[in-house]
Amino acid sequence: MSEKPIHLFVPTFRVDETLAAIRECLECGWTGLGFRTLDFEAAWREYTGLPHAHFLTSATAGLHLAWRLLAEADGWKPGDEVITTPLTFVSTNHVLLYEGLVPVFADVDETLCLDPASVAERIGPRTRAVCFVGLGGNPGRYREIRDLCRERGLRLVLDAAHMAGTWQDGVHAGGDADVAVFSFQAVKNLPSADAGMICFSEERLDAEVRKWSWLGINKDTYSRTHGEGVYKWHYDVEHVGFKYHGNSIMAAIALVALRYLEEDNARRRELADRYDRLLAGHPRIDRVPMAPGSVPSRHLYQVLVDERDEVIVELNRRGVYPGVHYRDNTLYRMYRHGEGTCPRARRASERIVSLPLHLRLDEPDVDRVAAALVEAVALRAPG
Repeated sequence: MSEKPIHLFVPTFRVDETLAAIRECLECGWTGLGFRTLDFEAAWREYTGLPHAHFLTSATAGLHLAWRLLAEADGWKPGDEVITTPLTFVSTNHVLLYEGLVPVFADVDETLCLDPASVAERIGPRTRAVCFVGLGGNPGRYREIRDLCRERGLRLVLDAAHMAGTWQDGVHAGGDADVAVFSFQAVKNLPSADAGMICFSEERLDAEVRKWSWLGINKDTYSRTHGEGVYKWHYDVEHVGFKYHGNSIMAAIALVALRYLEEDNARRRELADRYDRLLAGHPRIDRVPMAPGSVPSRHLYQVLVDERDEVIVELNRRGVYPGVHYRDNTLYRMYRHGEGTCPRARRASERIVSLPLHLRLDEPDVDRVAAALVEAVALRAPG
């Protein structure tokens, strides 16, 4: 009998607890905005220490709203620029285009996150902000980017889609950005089916985003139903908005997952440490370093190898199914204006492999993946 396949992502849910939480929503007849969405926002603020949090349908929705509200607050114009990374999922950069902003790509460093020196080189007269992506939960040199933004008067958006449970010197990721956006999509460390959280540093923007995520309406349905006063049902529509708010079913799932996030991330770090020990010193496998002083979420375990595509084929033959995070966005037709501007990102994009890392792996699984990788790389060795 052949060995079981080992996949990149297999989410883990505490099924009985999760079904009980969903059942509560169904029995009380409230599955939409309010009820558990408010509970999850409060729980997320308590866990992270962030001052504000608003639950949304996805991290992509959160990133869109981040740029919409910052542009409106600061009076940005179409054609203004945001420095961003080409080594990310395309939604990071698509949302800039939604608002008529121009993505200017900066290169990455050995952590595969933005290189502060490259960012500094790309700052121009129309630069308004920097978008930092904590790839795989790694904070990289985020703090240097933060300090650079403060010195130059630039807004800082943290794409923290992979950073639920990433800490640095005892502080959760996102507390010192203008806005941080987290993902609770199905394969993330804190999984629902799909959801996100937007966390503004400013109270007025947190109040505004709640209207923007609910079609410009200034009072949500739950407040109108459960509030006090004769006119509790009354609301105004202040401007055009989007229907981006989260719902109680997703929040109920996420609330259960949040109870286990620290435990689950600790387990992910144990598995990553085992990969480190097994692959350390291999001359043809480069491991991606974590930022010093950080306790990363370890959403991804990434290595860099030559002849990556052929190595993945060899891994597949051995029943191991890794991933690639990510293709250099300047390879895509719509971002070709950045072609050739980020050579380190391009080289990394050609060599990246994300190895399986999830809670259903055990130590023998990690050993098998590491051994398969070593064998696959050896087969592609010159000569």
